[in-house]
Amino acid sequence: MLTFKNYNIADWFSFYRIAAAPVLLLLAILNLREPFSWMLLLSFSTDAIDGYLARTLKISSPRGSQLDSMGDQLTLVMGVVGLFVFEPEFMNNKLQLLLIVFIPYFTQMIIAFVKYGKATAFHTYFAKLSAVIQGVFILWALFFEPVLWLFYTVLTVGVLETIEEITLIVMHDKWTEDIKGIYWAMKKRRKEKRKNANPDTE
Repeated sequence: MLTFKNYNIADWFSFYRIAAAPVLLLLAILNLREPFSWMLLLSFSTDAIDGYLARTLKISSPRGSQLDSMGDQLTLVMGVVGLFVFEPEFMNNKLQLLLIVFIPYFTQMIIAFVKYGKATAFHTYFAKLSAVIQGVFILWALFFEPVLWLFYTVLTVGVLETIEEITLIVMHDKWTEDIKGIYWAMKKRRKEKRKNANPDTE
């Protein structure tokens, strides 16, 4: 059984993002735009910090990957909630497009839960790029105003990243963490096939 002493410093940064979500929701309900924006900025910042710590200190783990993914998803959801609360005109005008774009994302989530019983934690390069662009757009919109070309960039990269996630789910029968992308997954698969075909050659 896991206890609090089993968690490392990177896990605690993920815990912060998870714990910050209801506070962000409360700030949005109270219509406190500035505190919400600064706290969301802090949450996005911890995402970069915990990933760096996990790699540098070599403390990555399946549990940490799941916590990181959960923290990321909650932070993104709170960011979207903030946009609907503080920039309602912009978001409502784009609502139909957002719903269409979210279909692949929810499809990916359903496939992952059906196949693995939990969300993916691939953490691909594309996913990291998508997260950065999402964070930049949301924070810029909250601190200043929404930028249309950045909004469309978020949608385009997000859909492509979701397609990659679905492809990786199809390629992996078992839950796997920290895959750089389709290229690296295919490279690993070819290497394993060669190894199985020639078990005596190491």
